[in-house]
Amino acid sequence: MSDKQPRIVSLARAALPVDTIELARYLIGKCLVHDLPEGRISGRIVETEAYPVGDSTGYAFIGRRHYNESLFLARGHAYVRLTYGLSYMLNVSSEAEGTGAGVLLRAIEPLEGIARMQVRRPGIKLRDLARGPGRLTLAFGVGPSLNGVDLCTGSGLWLGAIARAKAVPVATTTRIGLSREMHRPLRFYEPDSAFVSGPRKLLMPGGLAIDIDSEK
Repeated sequence: MSDKQPRIVSLARAALPVDTIELARYLIGKCLVHDLPEGRISGRIVETEAYPVGDSTGYAFIGRRHYNESLFLARGHAYVRLTYGLSYMLNVSSEAEGTGAGVLLRAIEPLEGIARMQVRRPGIKLRDLARGPGRLTLAFGVGPSLNGVDLCTGSGLWLGAIARAKAVPVATTTRIGLSREMHRPLRFYEPDSAFVSGPRKLLMPGGLAIDIDSEK
């Protein structure tokens, strides 16, 4: 990464695919930005997981409840959930308003505010600052107060794209950390990125697989 940071422009809701799986793919190479009083934190999204309509592992599967309301908002809203009582996870709502589905942000390559991330995750090397969904929210200062926020406003917590960025390759594999529907190829990642999380096997061209040592 160079000292000169790229210009990030806000993503309009109209730019986001309505379909959950297409949105999960689309977000690879896009950016998450959190503008805080002390300064900006940003990074490129390098790994996502789709939880489409009807997926029994998705948080919207049981129907609309007060605690999953954000997944039923128009696409491009934040759903922040505490998982296993340990870590917050950041999801992006998808589909049309009133239909529950979402995309989990799993890993980010840090761009701006790295020192601010390191304050939240002291002693952690750059590669691991936001490599994994729980690490990501901790590094970016994302907690329950941000549940339901509109990620298409260009302020606060928001989604963006690097201006004039080239398209990045996107690979697909199965999701991890689930007890059912593990076979579905609904995990998307940038294949050459060192910031993709694990542990898991990445399916490579030709049917080969490699192990990546990391944490969720």
